[in-house]
Amino acid sequence: MVSQTAEYALRAVVYLAMNPGPRTTEEIAASTKVPPAYLSKIMSAMTRAGLVASRRGVRGGFVLTKEPQDITILSAMSTVEPIYRVKSCPIPHADDNAHLCPLHQKLDAAFANAERVLAQASISDIIEQQQNNTPLCILPSQSFAESRV
Repeated sequence: MVSQTAEYALRAVVYLAMNPGPRTTEEIAASTKVPPAYLSKIMSAMTRAGLVASRRGVRGGFVLTKEPQDITILSAMSTVEPIYRVKSCPIPHADDNAHLCPLHQKLDAAFANAERVLAQASISDIIEQQQNNTPLCILPSQSFAESRV
């Protein structure tokens, strides 16, 4: 249900939230295990959406434009790929095209529920819960082996 692109975007946002200050694509890619070229495209999309800002120069890199508690999981994901809702049945019905069939009603309800849950959870919530779980990214002071413990 969550694309790899959206997952990578979430990893990058969590990393930036946990590591304030400008961070380069290389730093983010190494810590989040996202291919650098792919991450560059994701960061460009997030910059266009206004979720991150980029700074050029020696001390340049990416920074979040909002506080982690003000960024929802849904908003971070939506910068690269929105959650699609079911608006119509792919097979026309003779009785009424304006309503969804029972199958597509259930599918749309599931997507609506996922959207609601993701809109209620912030990046701060992820960081707080990450303390006791396997991390989404490796902190600069950690090695990959330490993060797997």
